[in-house]
Parts: sequence; structure tokens; C-alpha cells
Amino acid sequence: MKPKIYIDGSAGTTGLQIYERLGKRADIELLLIDDAKRKDTDERKRLINAADIVFLCLPDAAAVEAVSLIENDATRVIDASTAHRVNTAWDYGFPELSDAHRAAIAKSKRVANPGCHATGFISIVYPLVKLGLLAPDCAGLTCFSLTGYSGGGKAMIADYETAKTPALETPGIYGVAQAHKHLAEMTAIPGLTRKPVFCPVVDDYYAGMATTVMFPGAVLGGLKPEVLLSALADWYHGSRFVSVDSELGGGTIYADYGVGTNNLRLTVSGDAEAKIVTARFDNLGKGASGAAVQNMNIMLGLSEDTSL
Repeated sequence: MKPKIYIDGSAGTTGLQIYERLGKRADIELLLIDDAKRKDTDERKRLINAADIVFLCLPDAAAVEAVSLIENDATRVIDASTAHRVNTAWDYGFPELSDAHRAAIAKSKRVANPGCHATGFISIVYPLVKLGLLAPDCAGLTCFSLTGYSGGGKAMIADYETAKTPALETPGIYGVAQAHKHLAEMTAIPGLTRKPVFCPVVDDYYAGMATTVMFPGAVLGGLKPEVLLSALADWYHGSRFVSVDSELGGGTIYADYGVGTNNLRLTVSGDAEAKIVTARFDNLGKGASGAAVQNMNIMLGLSEDTSL
């Protein structure tokens, strides 16, 4: 029998993207809810419990409620919200981080899909901590992350596309209080004991993300950028979706790499005194729906690039 898949919250940006990636597949059966019953708890409960895998594309509180509706041991969950990303009872859905992450996802009943900004940051910092190149308690770690407006969901997309004000024609710095919802996983998943200084920026383009982590010389102990490049290239060697530029970055790096794909690319730039590493990817792809579908493929024992 084909695995049954249900998307709870299929009307949102991430849910729609997942549906677009799965809608034409013949190897799964999509369970669809009547549009008039999207908020009917009993109907949602019925479909959730009928599914082999449920994608939760919901606000945090609604995602927690959805999990509480599960009444069997068979339904597996991929949660795209922030609700469970630092919950140790859930597996973090970033298979490229390590063989252990991939193995945990494959057998997991509960997978937390990473946040978009967090995906870029963790792809850089996690290997460096595990390799002993970056101290978990390092001070002075900073991250600047540029994203297209689609990451803000339907309301933000409408603001930019149908009700644009002059301010929206310029970059918008947000999360300035250092309480952004991705900071918890950005700190916990790599094993940091101090949260980084994080500056997210949204700009007037639809999709694409460039997350840059900055390393003053003292943070990496004067490590040459070539050594950093080699370490990251070795860590992700053989990865289907995560790649590392073969040369040091120079000139201008644009945020449109990988749009429409599930690919993420790391670029190392700088010198021994100051280095930056930039992760570029689609905030709706590897930063959201693409990663979720990749995790589903792994959980079902399928080729992880199916429909990606």
C-alpha cells in the first residue's frame, strides 16, 4: 500500500509548497481535507490518525494541539513550526549534519523541521563545534541573515505584492531585541552555551536566503580561511544537497543561489584576521518545504531527492 500523507495547514505558504512538491507523485497517497472543514478539529483528527506521515504547517500552539490529537502509535509527524525544535523528544530534521541525525530521522516518529535562518547558521556552526575549531562558549559570534519576503508567509507576501509602502522598498532589519524565535535552535543544536548576536533582514525580493556568520580572528584563533574551507568541504563531502565552494569567495555574493531547489551552498571568505562563511539557499526550499519533503523521503526509506 502507498503511504498516506496529510498536510495539516495546507493553505499556508509552506503547506502549499509541500503540496506542490507532492501533488503529482504516484508513490504516495495524499489525504485532502475539504476546504470548508480546514478548521474542523474532528475532521483534522480523523485525517491525522489515518495518515502514515503528517506535515504540520501551523502556528506553534496549533502544532502542539495537532500532536495531541494523535491517538495511535503509527502516525509519524514532521513539524514545520518552531514548537518542537529544541524538544529532546523530537529529532532535528537536518540529515546532512551527521550520520546520527540521518539515522534518527529515518526511524523517527517525531521530526522537527529546521527554521530557515537557523538552517544557514547551523550548517556553518555545527561542524566547527564538533570538529573542535569553534569553542561552544565562544563570545563575539555574530550572524547576518538576508531573506526574501516569502519567508514571512501569506500576510507579508500580500504586503509586498499588493499593498507595498515606500518602506518596503528598502531592507527591513527585524528581531532587533535579540529574541528571534530561531535563536533557541541556533544555540542548542550546535551545542553553543552562549547565543549568537543575530541580525535578520528581509528585503524586496520573493525568495532566496544568504545567512552569513562572522568570525573575528580571536573566535577561530587565527585559523586560515583555507583551513576552514577544507574542514567544511570534508564535513559535507558526498552530500546530495549541501555543497561547499571550492575556492575562497571574492567579489559579490548574491542571495539568489538555489532558488526553486533544495540546494544549499557554503562560501568561505576573508583572511586569518577576519573570516565569514555564507550559506545560500531557498528559504522556501532547504529552509522550509524542501527540507520537510527530504525528511519524509528519508522516513519512508525512499531516495531523499525524490520530487526535489
